[in-house]
Amino acid sequence: MPSLSNTQLELLKEADLESLHLSPELIAQIATLADPQQLTDEQLLEFLQVCNALYRSGEPLISDADYDFIFLGELQKRHPHHPYLETVEPEIVAVGKTVALPEPMLSTEKTYTRDGIEKWLSRLEKAANDCSVDFCTLMIRATPKLDGYAAYDDGKMLYTRGDGRRGTDISRVFERGLIVGGNGERGQGAGEIVVSQTYFNNYLADHFENSRNFQASIIKEKDLEQHALEAIQNHAAVFFPFSQLPAWQGSAVEVLADFDHVIETVYKLVDYDVDGVVFELIGNERIKQYLGATRHHHRWQIAYKNNVASAEVIVLKVTPQTSRSGRVNPVAELTPTKLSGAMISRATAHHYGMVKTLGIGAGTLIELTRSGLVIPKIERVIIPKTPQIPEHCPSCGSELVWDSDYLYCLNTTKCPAQIENTIEHFFRTLANVDGFGQRTVEKLHTFGISSIYAVYQLSMEQLQGMGFGEKTAQNLLDQLQRSRTEAIEDWRFLGAFGIHRMGLGNCERLLQHHHLIDIFNLTVEDVMNIEGFAEKTSAAVVECLAKIKTDFMQIYQLGFNLVPTPLIAEQQQKISPISGKTIVFTGTMVHGKRDDMSREAKLLGAKVAGSVTGKTDFLVTGSDVGAAKIAAAMEKGVRVINEEDYLALLGKPE
Repeated sequence: MPSLSNTQLELLKEADLESLHLSPELIAQIATLADPQQLTDEQLLEFLQVCNALYRSGEPLISDADYDFIFLGELQKRHPHHPYLETVEPEIVAVGKTVALPEPMLSTEKTYTRDGIEKWLSRLEKAANDCSVDFCTLMIRATPKLDGYAAYDDGKMLYTRGDGRRGTDISRVFERGLIVGGNGERGQGAGEIVVSQTYFNNYLADHFENSRNFQASIIKEKDLEQHALEAIQNHAAVFFPFSQLPAWQGSAVEVLADFDHVIETVYKLVDYDVDGVVFELIGNERIKQYLGATRHHHRWQIAYKNNVASAEVIVLKVTPQTSRSGRVNPVAELTPTKLSGAMISRATAHHYGMVKTLGIGAGTLIELTRSGLVIPKIERVIIPKTPQIPEHCPSCGSELVWDSDYLYCLNTTKCPAQIENTIEHFFRTLANVDGFGQRTVEKLHTFGISSIYAVYQLSMEQLQGMGFGEKTAQNLLDQLQRSRTEAIEDWRFLGAFGIHRMGLGNCERLLQHHHLIDIFNLTVEDVMNIEGFAEKTSAAVVECLAKIKTDFMQIYQLGFNLVPTPLIAEQQQKISPISGKTIVFTGTMVHGKRDDMSREAKLLGAKVAGSVTGKTDFLVTGSDVGAAKIAAAMEKGVRVINEEDYLALLGKPE
């Protein structure tokens, strides 16, 4: 049974995290998970807090990659806008009274792919255009992302980063002889306490488990351990201001043209632990101010963390799995291997055509790669073996048929896997209902519930008869009621039926041209007339709509609170004071919720945006709007009107 060390338990006590609901035994057990989906939201959040505390105390429970990719990634998937993701993860080692930092010390937005950097540069380009600045003139600075202990030096006091706004006084480290890196001058703001890699490996590795453990030790109030004191006296440990870091500089075009070389160059600029490269806009305060910051990070800055890893792995077997579409997908079961901080034991083989051609079976030696948040990938087959191609569906036993490289089960109405995956997909896509995950759906199907409509017909007696407790059963019924009464876009409702080649984007595009109830009468030519629908896709859409029509109508008639997508043709015909205008709503409104006002504006032919640019026509303000936001809008020539004036513009009574 895994357990926490005495040191880790003591650190959690110091960090006032003893009162968590998770026991030390459960914390240690969770740390071994490769998939945290079974954790509740509360358990996941508490585990992240524990990991952050121990990491910043120099006694990490899991790797940085495990924290980012597995557990923080799970929270991001469940709740993209969770407060924990939008606040600075605190440095909590130092004890004492907290004081306000001279300026906020935020975290840095992270990406693990070149594509993420390209998207960030696209945001810069849009901001430059909005500010009437030539994007080609912008300069980018790339510096090593130091893996140290974050702090802020105002020349008189050295603060811990704390929660990004309040920190603790640790000026004692300068009294102990710690020097400032770069030009050696105090008062240069944010930076990190770091130790030379060479010195650590030669003189400290036998005394400290890792460099972060050492960094945490030198800021504590207790007397320094002799080896740590010697490292300070030998100037191997320093406080390095970010502004003093050696850097690569160039244009956005140069960043992308020589990306790999830039990354390689920056990694080698310092002899400290580096876990990424920070790219930031320099020399244009106007655009920085325009981009601003979230509570978590500055938008004009981003960190690239390269976490590509590969290994040669033996395939134990290939397991077939039937999806909701009837496609049978091959999953390679692997010898457990750690890649990019995660223990990998499975990888998709994409389709059975690939399995057959490359020879992926029991005993196959493959090269497996994983980069950042990307799922494991079979890069190549090194030693092929004879593959086992299934002839029957693993879920229902029906004979499989080939369609190009894919195997399909055609038993759509009775195949358990297809039925369960279809029901789960419906509720997951609606996104306004909880409780109908894989286990619940499997249990319902065991008791004969084989359609979405049948789920909505469930009663308390039925659910309790299936073994659900009274509280759980009532919650499921409440959630079903919620899914019908809570407003939901009609394109999302359509997307929940899992129509082939119809993602949510295509569903919305289709409903911008035809009312929801009319789409089942469309011809292939009707669909092809919509931009973005090719002939093959249009034919597949019409065919699938015909297949789901009966089920759709049955469920539709249960009475969902659907918000209709505005028809483009109707919008173009409407004449209103805001037709063709771009509007941004901000503040608290009296007339209605901002989402409702946005929908109403769209129905009147307006385009609703989330932020003010030079192309915005109206900024409509409610209460609690900062003067700076209004001033910025007026500077761009945007007309600012309050809610009362907006209603008057539409000819509505107050």
